[in-house]
Amino acid sequence: MISTSQYVTKEMYRQDLYGQDDLENFPEEISRGGTTIVDPFGQYVEGPLYSREGILYADLDLGVLDEAHYEFDPIGHYSRPVVFRLVVNEPPQR
Repeated sequence: MISTSQYVTKEMYRQDLYGQDDLENFPEEISRGGTTIVDPFGQYVEGPLYSREGILYADLDLGVLDEAHYEFDPIGHYSRPVVFRLVVNEPPQR
């Protein structure tokens, strides 16, 4: 697995960029990144990577995916018609 950091500073923008003067009120560090690789159970595998450019690499155990499928409960709290609704467009499409 590879994940790249989205660290952005004002100096990374071109000086002739339209709206450059709008950046005056922004902090020098516009986005500090925070790239991370997380496993299906929400545990950090790598990262987070803050305030610098970089690439995170991680070896993933695909066997964990099978375990994670048992954690998904389609009948429990995910089964909320107020929040989730599936609509099927049945007529044939051209």
